[in-house]
Parts: sequence; structure tokens; C-alpha cells
Amino acid sequence: MPMENRTFTAWLHKEDGQWVALCSELDVASQGHTIEEAKQNLREAVELFLETAGEEEIRQGLHGETYLSPRVVRVG
Repeated sequence: MPMENRTFTAWLHKEDGQWVALCSELDVASQGHTIEEAKQNLREAVELFLETAGEEEIRQGLHGETYLSPRVVRVG
């Protein structure tokens, strides 16, 4: 299979002093002490997932396009 580039979304948030990174399209996550470390670790985790998962597992894991749509919610 030829190599190609594909863009995935990285959601990052700080949790317990570390940055957590999630690839929402594949449900793959990683973490790091800095944003850059978390992003690099997520890249490696996604690459490993894509290298080791079967085609059907990848197809089932893909959630398609991802949209970010902020919403205002009344709290309290």
C-alpha cells in the first residue's frame, strides 16, 4: 500500500499537570508534560495504531470528518 499523508485532529487539554492529546477520529490518546510533547506522543501513537491495526479495525475506528462547534450553556 503506498504511503500517503492524512490530517487528523488533536484535541488537547491539561489534566493533573500533564497535557492530554486525543485524536478524535480514531479514539487514540496520549499525553506529555508540554503541549509539544503531547502532540509528538500522539503522532507516534496514531502512527503505531495505523501500522498495527487491520484495515477493518481502522475503517471501524474512523469517525469521518470532525467539526469544532462551540456552544454557550447556562451554568448555575
